[in-house]
Amino acid sequence: MSSALPPLSLSILGVEPIDEFILEIADFIHHTIMTRPSDHDLGVTGSRIEVEAKIGVIKERGMDMRLRLPVLVETDPGALAVHFESNMSMKQHQHFNHQLNKLHALSNEPGHPSSPVGYAHHYLVDSFYGNDRDAKIRVTRDEKADNRVVECVRKIKLANLEIYCPKWPVDWRVTVSLECPVPLPDEPAVHTRRKDRLSYKHEEFSVDLTQVHATEGGATKLCHELELEILRPELIMSLAAKRGDPKASEVERSGFNELIRVFVNNARILVKNACEP
Repeated sequence: MSSALPPLSLSILGVEPIDEFILEIADFIHHTIMTRPSDHDLGVTGSRIEVEAKIGVIKERGMDMRLRLPVLVETDPGALAVHFESNMSMKQHQHFNHQLNKLHALSNEPGHPSSPVGYAHHYLVDSFYGNDRDAKIRVTRDEKADNRVVECVRKIKLANLEIYCPKWPVDWRVTVSLECPVPLPDEPAVHTRRKDRLSYKHEEFSVDLTQVHATEGGATKLCHELELEILRPELIMSLAAKRGDPKASEVERSGFNELIRVFVNNARILVKNACEP
């Protein structure tokens, strides 16, 4: 009798149950999208949804140390009093830069099994206006194009979901926001952020590795950020509207969950490839 494992079904029903962790994140994002304030309520037109994940560490509120929980796998800290810090060390920034550059090069070689990873290098300056922490106006200019205005938006954060990862040196946070186009302000900026950004695009996602010089009140702070973003707001909205719709096909109904599944997979890959600070 052969000791080799024969082909196995995905389950006794022949299907693979959706990962509950991924489903929880999909439910969170979907609920936030479907209950968002309308453009009329906000007094704007043309708002667009933004779904992103940032790599960082979860800390106990009021403490300068990483959260420690008695769990062995990734989890949502729930109602615990925590805050998320998205700044990485220079060592981690350089590590991710090396890994992502390597992936970009390999993915563009003939015969590579995955879609190619695109690459772009941007020098941007963000100027912020207003005092509402969660709804400031942001004007982004391209330093390499005579400070051309790239966009002027009011970003409204709708909800965050922190993910604690006990086996790895970093955690991550999902944020759902609205970006609302607004006229250029004529008041002085409250603070600025100069961004040296390396952007790696793969299919429906962008991984942005950014070195940030933030200036506020005459003081300048250097930080390093890594974020993952779903590229097409219109795709997110279309798939969210068809999720669970009995009139839509099975492929259309499951499209939102599939998009979030790959989004979570990409976040997990980044977390598991992080080095120590």
